[in-house]
Amino acid sequence: MAKNSIPTDIAKLSFEDALEQLEEIVRELEEGSGKLDESIKAFERGAHLKYHCEIKLKEAQNRVEKVVLNDGGEDGLEALNLD
Repeated sequence: MAKNSIPTDIAKLSFEDALEQLEEIVRELEEGSGKLDESIKAFERGAHLKYHCEIKLKEAQNRVEKVVLNDGGEDGLEALNLD
């Protein structure tokens, strides 16, 4: 799924808001009380929300840096590896 294939309304969401919506969709799908067409649409939206959350997390990971003391005794920045 390409980033530009995420619906505009989802692309505008913060990580927290997207995650909240995704959790709600999961709860609704687990109940299994909706019609098939509605469930399929909810699942598709959930897939977009999941991908959006993954992108947001990766962006945050790329921005997170930790301060380290380099060999010369000077403060430096080093990317924090969260993998």
